[in-house]
Amino acid sequence: MPSSLTLAHVLDRPDVWRGDTLARTPLPGVPTGFAELDRELPGGGWPRGGLTEILPLRRGIGELSLLLPALARLSSDELAWLVCVASPHPLHAPALHESGIDLSRLLVASAPGRDTAWVCERSLATDGVGAVVAWLPEVQSSTLRRLQLAAESSRTLLFVFRPAACASQSSPAPLRLALEGEGEKLIVRLLKRRGGALSASLPISIQRPLCRHHALACPVPVTPAARSLSQPAVA
Repeated sequence: MPSSLTLAHVLDRPDVWRGDTLARTPLPGVPTGFAELDRELPGGGWPRGGLTEILPLRRGIGELSLLLPALARLSSDELAWLVCVASPHPLHAPALHESGIDLSRLLVASAPGRDTAWVCERSLATDGVGAVVAWLPEVQSSTLRRLQLAAESSRTLLFVFRPAACASQSSPAPLRLALEGEGEKLIVRLLKRRGGALSASLPISIQRPLCRHHALACPVPVTPAARSLSQPAVA
């Protein structure tokens, strides 16, 4: 190491941070839509070019609602594509539309089994994709590592939903959140972030679209506005 390279220079790098402070990020984060959560995330929002792992206690507690403000911003303001991969239930298009998501920028892929990770990687490598949201309940750590590396090579947000039981497993994701439902609130615990630990939980009020419908709905036909990844839009 050159003698002119001081500790201050090393600590000024965006990929180096003190254990008791939040890391700086090379790109500003995408605001989550929840100020209390943005304050606790490096970059002030969801990290571009990184894997965010979300571990809900159970399905249907409003976990997708946590992402809707950022997804709406990407599709409507940045005109970016949104790719949803292997959703356990059909997405409820009216609820997504009410949340501000431009459905003409939404691509949906069923991608069962091993194809799920492949579709995620292809989407991350595609220009114009702003976010990839995937459900990977049984994914291996090596696959997560591959997805993290693919995300780092892009400016894309990558969200992966996994069961809460995975919280005890190691993960290459730089950001991991555990979620519990409490009425009209989500209780968010930051299991891992680049920076000091956060022991306290964050109660976040979420708006449930259409009141009686979740964005992740019970089985109903997906409207034509939600287009398939197999169409030429992302080819």
